[in-house]
Amino acid sequence: MKRFFLMAAMVTALAFSSAATTPARAGGGDVAAGLIGGLAAGTIIGAAVTAPRYYGPLAPAPYCYWTQGQPVWDPYRGAWVHPAVRVCE
Repeated sequence: MKRFFLMAAMVTALAFSSAATTPARAGGGDVAAGLIGGLAAGTIIGAAVTAPRYYGPLAPAPYCYWTQGQPVWDPYRGAWVHPAVRVCE
């Protein structure tokens, strides 16, 4: 019984699909219009998707520089040294 209903459904689907189709003909520039329209739509969508985005800086970068710090006694060297210090404004 299950096989009968499956076969009946397949025959009905085949009958409806073959009755609804018409042969395709390319005439009068239909193919060219479809091709040009498809290329135009693809170009517009592709340009919209891959457009570069600009995000401005969130905050200005600080100005930093290196200078000599206060003298510090270095017991390993046995001398006063001036370490490098980073100063940011």
